[in-house]
Amino acid sequence: MLAGFVEPGESLEECVAREVYEESRIRVKNIRYFNSQPWPFPRSLMLGFVAEWESGDICPDTTEVTDVRWFAPGEIPEYYRGISISAKLIEDFIKRHTKY
Repeated sequence: MLAGFVEPGESLEECVAREVYEESRIRVKNIRYFNSQPWPFPRSLMLGFVAEWESGDICPDTTEVTDVRWFAPGEIPEYYRGISISAKLIEDFIKRHTKY
């Protein structure tokens, strides 16, 4: 999960594309709104989006994040569970990419 803040004059989709690139050096496409959640930071709202990889090799920008990597649905650590928007995004990903 990557996160960031919308800059003045920037659309939500532009923010997602910029933050993903800044933190992981990959380009994304087909950015879609997923859900929202109130955030304890004063006057903030956390917005969740999903996107598809477009180009680039994943590489963390260590000034922003400590690690970035890809996970297959069965490789995602169990500690993500909860009620946060991050947990909902992960659960949706697992549901959409797991064959029963």
